[in-house]
Amino acid sequence: MTKLRVAFQGELGAFSQQAIEQFYRRTADPVPCQRFDQAFAALSSGDVDAAVLPIENTLHGSVHENYDLLLKHDLGIVAETSVRIVHNLIVRPEATFSRIRRVASHPVALNQCLDFFTKHTNIEKVVHYDTAGSVKQLMAEGTREEGAIASDLAANVYGAKIVKKSIEDDRRNFTRFFLLERVANPVRRPRSAGRKQWKTSLVFTTRNVPGSLFRTLGVFALRDLSLAKIESRPLRGKPWEYLFYVDLLAGADDPRLEKALGHLTELCDFQRVLGTYFVV
Repeated sequence: MTKLRVAFQGELGAFSQQAIEQFYRRTADPVPCQRFDQAFAALSSGDVDAAVLPIENTLHGSVHENYDLLLKHDLGIVAETSVRIVHNLIVRPEATFSRIRRVASHPVALNQCLDFFTKHTNIEKVVHYDTAGSVKQLMAEGTREEGAIASDLAANVYGAKIVKKSIEDDRRNFTRFFLLERVANPVRRPRSAGRKQWKTSLVFTTRNVPGSLFRTLGVFALRDLSLAKIESRPLRGKPWEYLFYVDLLAGADDPRLEKALGHLTELCDFQRVLGTYFVV
């Protein structure tokens, strides 16, 4: 069986690759992209079969760029998973912790390990565009005085060594990832048998009049539909007006959802369902 090609942002060994493995085990080939928009474009053009993108971190918050890209591209959310973010201090095989003077990683990862740097004031933080990419660069051209912060997968991919495990400040550090497909061309998806939690994500705009958002959200409250999240983003071309992204705990076969969406159409200038999907 031919493996699916799944795009993600970052280098091999990134946390996004861990999300791909949670979705597909080892039945998919990860396709690294340097930027989020490149991953979206690769899927939209058909260069890959699916894409896995982060949407929210429990500490850092929402990935706003990906909310905007969801609206720009005609893609559908077909599944969601969460990855526990474990930051490890990684060095070259011949290096030791006592010699490390500089550590590189993505700025978000560095900021999630501030207690480590406060304790080890002799180690300098170095910003890199990607966690796994910092390990790749370390192994390609680094020295015994340099290290990187990334996943254990990144250490395995590039043959590096972990000298300090789980150096993040907060162990309750998780990132949500969406699995995306082209809406008209579904491919082999992770099996949904036995999944109990389903979600529906949508985006809409409200009329700019008093009480409009209250009335809009009321279509869900009236039908006892639970909102898992609401996120606002600026509406381009209309200063101080907003798009609202909503996650509902409901599946496509829920009659309450169908009625709520019909009611929402009467109250909104724009509405689009981004996907109805299960949580892996």
